[in-house]
Amino acid sequence: MNVAVIGAGSWGTALAQVLATNGHDVCLWARRVEVADGVNETHRNPDYLKDAVLSDRIVATDDMAQALGNADAVVVVTPSKYARSTAQAMAGLVGADVPIVLCMKGVEAQTGMVPVEVFRDVMGSNQPLAVLSGPNHAEEVVQGVPAATVVASESSKTARFFQEMLASPAFRVYTSDDVLGVELCAAFKNVIAIAVGVSYGLGYGDNTAAMLMTRGQAEMGRLVAAAGGDPMTCMGLAGTGDLIATCMSRHSRNRMFGEALAEGETVAQYEARRHMVVEGALACKTLSALSSRYNVELPITDVVRSLVWEGVDPRNVASKLAARSLKPEFY
Repeated sequence: MNVAVIGAGSWGTALAQVLATNGHDVCLWARRVEVADGVNETHRNPDYLKDAVLSDRIVATDDMAQALGNADAVVVVTPSKYARSTAQAMAGLVGADVPIVLCMKGVEAQTGMVPVEVFRDVMGSNQPLAVLSGPNHAEEVVQGVPAATVVASESSKTARFFQEMLASPAFRVYTSDDVLGVELCAAFKNVIAIAVGVSYGLGYGDNTAAMLMTRGQAEMGRLVAAAGGDPMTCMGLAGTGDLIATCMSRHSRNRMFGEALAEGETVAQYEARRHMVVEGALACKTLSALSSRYNVELPITDVVRSLVWEGVDPRNVASKLAARSLKPEFY
């Protein structure tokens, strides 16, 4: 098939390579012409995953209309804060029957919508939409290191379509119908990864990280259930799987940001230095808004928000969490 990949960051580049390796012809849309030219001239992305030699089935462009013109399917891999502007740019360029899978992780700040809701709002309810999430570090996927992911859609036909398009011996793809649960897990794990990074940055150990991950997953489960998703999704690849990978891997930009935050660096400074968006920094604000909407306690999320956006000293937050009243583990 002809597949358009919208977004030439590390994850977009890795998924383009997966698709090309599977025999599809890929048109990779880059925001900057320099990136598109680099891919076309050297078969390497000059900004991300620079060591990876890309398939000659991948061509790049900075022209959205060109990328989408002959697409049989679209893979969207832009940061979540650009979900609405990306959907608006795509509207009218994609046929109403062309399947779209969203590979972004976050919640829209102004509305509390997850990306699939944003795309429905812009492109209409009839567009075949799916979401993809899992423990998938681009640095490993682009090299063919074995990994797995989940594709969720309200349409089993759409979910199976992307499952078959993306699956390979090195990239197992599972399906789900819990779109909201997968989307919320995808946003949530980045927030917990920041907390874990802060804990390591402060000199705490693996016990502390395990505590934050487990209690963070409890927060995730409470919110998913209250919002109408399936709590079992939190035990799967989009939940537990991605939480482990994002919190424990040195590839994780959210964990690395947490470590930098513990040393006094701001989100603006980190993003400027790394040339990457820290999805968890925005998600800790938007998830807090959802906690108020659904009346769900999210203490770790609230602490991360205070660290990132309110300038609270990381050394003071441990005592705040420790002072919470004791509870049963499951409530």
